[in-house]
Amino acid sequence: MKEAGPMTDTDLKTRPADEAADRPAYAKIRQMNRGGYDRDLAYDILDKGMIAHVGFIADDRPMVIPMIYGRIGDTLYIHGASTTRIIKKVGETAPLSFTVTLIDGFVVSRATFHNSMNYRCAIVHGAAQHVTDKGEIEQALITMTDHLMPGRWDESRPMLPKELKATGVLALDIEHISTKVRTGPPGEDAEDLDLPIWGGVVPVTTALGAPVPDAHVKTDVPAPASLQAAQRKFL
Repeated sequence: MKEAGPMTDTDLKTRPADEAADRPAYAKIRQMNRGGYDRDLAYDILDKGMIAHVGFIADDRPMVIPMIYGRIGDTLYIHGASTTRIIKKVGETAPLSFTVTLIDGFVVSRATFHNSMNYRCAIVHGAAQHVTDKGEIEQALITMTDHLMPGRWDESRPMLPKELKATGVLALDIEHISTKVRTGPPGEDAEDLDLPIWGGVVPVTTALGAPVPDAHVKTDVPAPASLQAAQRKFL
């Protein structure tokens, strides 16, 4: 599908001629009209995302699974049960791809050829390895918990030794990162503009609703501050 539309802020940035020179082919952007290598923009997308799609190889097959994550500097952390494929199949190091996409709107054209979406996407390539240091494991788990619900780790009971033993944590060092962004209205063909057909953008907003307590919450226990923080973060 053809994507047409206004230039984005990323498009307007000056890109050094050798910016992609040292990147392997898989980490280079094929078309730069919506892409860029702005790390600050990429980190902003990562920090605002709720879930990542992580790609890896298992049994000689490509796999992609959704995962919760957290970021500390130039390192991303993911976790899962020690017996899951993505944890169990990683040896000392393993190549991973990691993508987070924020959907901002449906772009509705008078011609279906120009239908699109407004979005912000960060794409990461790097090598993952098991985290074995106990201090780093705890910090990674804190970061992943608080990424979605800031402050929730301190509100919760400590993890039990058996829970820590059953949990595997991977650290993904960000070797290459890029972004792809689309903003603005549909790119229409001039001859279609006078057609009696609606065109424009339908905004997509993400918001957390009012928390629903389970049957075991006592009536005098209020909703925690972490949920209010999450509502503010993902508004």
